[in-house]
Amino acid sequence: MMGQRFSFDVKATDGRARLGVISTPRGDIRTPAFMPVGTAATVKAMMPESVRATGADILLGNTYHLMLRPTAERIAGLGGLHKFMNWDRPILTDSGGFQVMSLASLRKLTEEGVTFSSHIDGSKHMLSPERSMEIQKLLGSDIVMCFDECPALPATDAEVAKSMALSMRWAQRSRDAFGDRPGHALFGIQQGGVTQDLRAESAEALKAIGFDGYAVGGLAVGEGQEAMFGVLDYAPDMLPHDKPRYLMGVGKPDDIVGAVERGIDMMDCVLPSRSGRTGQGWTRHGQVNLRNARHKDDPRPLDEACECPACRQYSRAYLHHVIKSDEIIGSMLLTWHNLRYYQDLMAGLRAAIGAGTLVAFVADFHAGRAQGDIEPL
Repeated sequence: MMGQRFSFDVKATDGRARLGVISTPRGDIRTPAFMPVGTAATVKAMMPESVRATGADILLGNTYHLMLRPTAERIAGLGGLHKFMNWDRPILTDSGGFQVMSLASLRKLTEEGVTFSSHIDGSKHMLSPERSMEIQKLLGSDIVMCFDECPALPATDAEVAKSMALSMRWAQRSRDAFGDRPGHALFGIQQGGVTQDLRAESAEALKAIGFDGYAVGGLAVGEGQEAMFGVLDYAPDMLPHDKPRYLMGVGKPDDIVGAVERGIDMMDCVLPSRSGRTGQGWTRHGQVNLRNARHKDDPRPLDEACECPACRQYSRAYLHHVIKSDEIIGSMLLTWHNLRYYQDLMAGLRAAIGAGTLVAFVADFHAGRAQGDIEPL
């Protein structure tokens, strides 16, 4: 199975938005794609077959968390991440760099890599480009991310420039350590904060090294949507047209729509699953807090247009009850709904790009959200 090469085909464009297919030995990924996050080899509150039923073609796993528990070596000994978590379709793993960045006081950064203390038990660990590639190989990831350093914004231009240059050196080391692995892909990560010249310099460095796909990194780290869209107005076009473009850690539905309009092909975010565990439902009319008392006698579905089990088989009143009672089924149903809503949004975007009607689709999307949630009974 793993003799097949990774490939990407742009099927249609509408403005800067692209409709495409990423082909992998484990199956095709329809783009634009949203990747549910399975941090610790599970999408929280979901069975793998349920995630697939929402329309997901690919999941994201987390190098940092899996290297600490249960360890990449243990997962490899048990047959790899796909077998371990019962997901036979593509998996992308991030490099661990973002999580290590968030440790701040618990890490030490050098040219070699990052030494850090585990948030679980305080044990000492080292992540370098070479070790990150080794871990992701042990996991069996279909799409591997370069090890990079992601500075938190705001930061000075000098700090961002220094960090970007280090990430580019680490990108070359990641490429060298990854080697030639047919059927597996390595993505480079563009850095440079919100500075166009630094983004251009990073893109040129990555293209000189050569990758199977390219991520726009260093966004969704506190800069706000306006600044993020400002970068996306130019950053994706700096990257090769014939390779997938991945915006890391994004986001809310309106972030996703704006990113797709600007040429992004892949996104991931914990938001739909995290919201599902806190009583928040995402719908065509915006976000709905099922903890609110106005839902307690409402027999209607959360979203009448949604085909997920939460909407087809249960009322807002029931969802309100199980969420207020902290029943596990509340997290299960709302997470399923949120993931289905996100995948339906991606399917709508893909259809609109293919039909050349993206402008109308986006207008309808914003009009639905402006209308707000349905009035209570």
